[in-house]
Amino acid sequence: MTSFLEERIFSMKETNSLTVETHCFHCGDQLPEKPYPADDKQFCCLGCKGVYQILSNHNLSSYYLYNDVPGSSQKQKTLHFDYLDEPGIAAELVDYTDAKVTVITLFIPVIHCSSCIWLLEHLHKINPAIAQSRVDFLKKQVSITFRNQEISLREVVENLSAIGYEPLISLQDMIKKQQTDHSERNLFTKIAVAGFCFGNVMLLSFPDYFGLNSLEQDFKNFFGWINLAFAIPVLLYSARDYFISAWTNLRNGILNLDFPLALGIAVMFIRSAYEIITQTGAGFVDTLCSLVFFLLIGKWMQKRTYHYLSFERDFRSYFPVAVTQLKDGKEKPLPLNELKTGDRILIRSNEIIPADAILLKGEAKLDFSFVTGESIPVEKVLGEIVYAGGRQLHGAIELEVVKPVSQSYLTKLWNNEAFSGERDPIKTFSDTASRHFSIVLVAIALSAGLYWVNTDINKAVAAFTAVLIIACPCALALSSPFTLAAVLSIFDKNKFYLKNTSVIEELARVDTIVFDKTGTITNPEAKGFEFNGKLDPYERQLVFDLARNSGHPLSRELVKWLAETPLFQVEHYMEKVGRGISGCVDGHEVKLGSAAYLGLKAEDQGSVVHILIEKHYCGYFRSAQQWRAGFKPLALKLSQTADLHLLSGDQDHDRNSLTPFFPRVQQLHFRQSPQQKLDYILQLQQNNAKVMMLGDGLNDAGALKQSNLGVAVTDDINNFSPGCDAILDGAAFQKIPQFIKQAKDAVKVIHMSFAISLLYNVVGLFFAVQGLLSPLMAAILMPMSTITIILFTSLTARFYARKNKLL
Repeated sequence: MTSFLEERIFSMKETNSLTVETHCFHCGDQLPEKPYPADDKQFCCLGCKGVYQILSNHNLSSYYLYNDVPGSSQKQKTLHFDYLDEPGIAAELVDYTDAKVTVITLFIPVIHCSSCIWLLEHLHKINPAIAQSRVDFLKKQVSITFRNQEISLREVVENLSAIGYEPLISLQDMIKKQQTDHSERNLFTKIAVAGFCFGNVMLLSFPDYFGLNSLEQDFKNFFGWINLAFAIPVLLYSARDYFISAWTNLRNGILNLDFPLALGIAVMFIRSAYEIITQTGAGFVDTLCSLVFFLLIGKWMQKRTYHYLSFERDFRSYFPVAVTQLKDGKEKPLPLNELKTGDRILIRSNEIIPADAILLKGEAKLDFSFVTGESIPVEKVLGEIVYAGGRQLHGAIELEVVKPVSQSYLTKLWNNEAFSGERDPIKTFSDTASRHFSIVLVAIALSAGLYWVNTDINKAVAAFTAVLIIACPCALALSSPFTLAAVLSIFDKNKFYLKNTSVIEELARVDTIVFDKTGTITNPEAKGFEFNGKLDPYERQLVFDLARNSGHPLSRELVKWLAETPLFQVEHYMEKVGRGISGCVDGHEVKLGSAAYLGLKAEDQGSVVHILIEKHYCGYFRSAQQWRAGFKPLALKLSQTADLHLLSGDQDHDRNSLTPFFPRVQQLHFRQSPQQKLDYILQLQQNNAKVMMLGDGLNDAGALKQSNLGVAVTDDINNFSPGCDAILDGAAFQKIPQFIKQAKDAVKVIHMSFAISLLYNVVGLFFAVQGLLSPLMAAILMPMSTITIILFTSLTARFYARKNKLL
């Protein structure tokens, strides 16, 4: 019996202009003389029929609800993917693999609509061995996680090809750059077409602009037809993405920003065509071409912003994360952008592996949940490849890099849903405004048309179309991308790197700031340690080798101060975040940490590291900590606009010295475990606070993730954690008030640009609702509005940056 869903699909196909009797049900191609039938449906080839049967057998027939002809033709498909069974080739392609799962990102050129996304993200229903699949629509890529004991890479690719999504596989390192270049070339071509047509239409419209009535009527009509001819490629090619987006969202019950844009463009073309064909006017072709041209420039800026956030940019502007390089027996920080194949690096406990590498030394116990979503630790043996994105859990390991750092891959980890939590997505101002704008716009247009319909039907039509023409929300489309692009560039130059565009608006809403102490407000250039106790040279070496495994700021400071040469391998390494570390060094049990961690009754006074060797207490190191330069004026300035809090895992020895920086004593909290920090931030949020947390990207990962805006402060160290929303170079720490002010100013600029657009729209609507809007007024008003917005947002953002001393 035919299911209700299949009946619904069949009825939809019958109402389509591409009927099932003459066109393939799957791809829409013309049917041959002898089609291939299945379930009362006709197909052009066995491939399309096979895809339909696969979908039907796996209850995925709703794929056809998302588009009239969503599939691609299966004629002349080549399925020769045997080479993917070669281990060497597969190793070059995969992002990650272990004994259970493999992750690969594939480029699929035919991705073009919502049904493509829907089907590709439901691959697990077609083959249960595929654990997860995620589509990046902009890049036409799908990231697939599959169980390699149940299905091979070749079979995954063959499954994709069988349903019409054959990936483009290349072993060239530049394939992604070629894909990006192709996408940008396509957009540039659309801009060029719109700009060319816009310029020519403006040239041919000069007689109308200057009221040169002496021109022969035949020439006017001829120029009108030429203008209409120029409008056709703008409508069908340059503006097609707006129509596709509007229609796709409309079918899902969403009125997005592209809906009034597409509606306005369509009405402009229809009315222009009517006036030119009937010789009753010159139409709005110049306005149409100029609007599409400037919207596409805004779209290019949006893509530029996206590539900034994806770190698809020059290595010189990479975020400030460094890895420890081992060279000539010495350790030195090396920026990730300078890391190359063959470099030997040291990865400490809890640090992220930045590039594919071979394990040379140490016990590798890795958490790949950032990559696969699986939290079960994976162990690696010496000589085995270790993939980028893994987090080392126990002790330090030494690696040799075999593949350069992939910026886009690390950024994908940063934005992965696996560790983004269940936080509600940030609703930007433009999203909210555009929804209301679309509804209000259509309501005004209908009201104007209904008002005049009983008096003058021509005036009613003129009023309705004029409202849509003059009120196209170009400012809503242009304000955000132009403003955010300018602000991101400014932050970039000041070593403040954001996860995505929404972070700017979240930063502007911050009213509560929480600081970690060690490694955040303390000076990384510490003056050393005071040691109380007794250590012989051998014991000093044991302490050094154990501390070298930890990424905690105190451990790093201690390693610098001891300045020994690594000698012994550490076994059975354990670390309690914020409390201490332990391990077996050259056969001796060594423990470093707080008094409580070592089971001592002593009360810690400040940032203290106690030492226990073979259960024998050897003394303690006290860090001669200093606050970052300028922290006092920074705290005083921030306290004027936000509540300040301190969360520290140390004892309260520094309470008196920190009290002047914080307005209320109760906002200083010591002896805080990582879980207590997270709970404290959650409590603040329950009181409607918008919390920004500044801390160590590794040791404060939970609190950073819970906060509305988590900022990892880094000083030439590898403390990147995907749980944070931004990374701040320690050198720019004093600029935090300026960054917050700039974010607020950016939102202000967007609001002001909306007000400017509203002013233009009010003037235009005043004439439009009366049916008095002429092509001349629209041609002047719309481009002027757009150009004003572009200049205003760019120049004003830079003006505020200079005012905030960021330029």
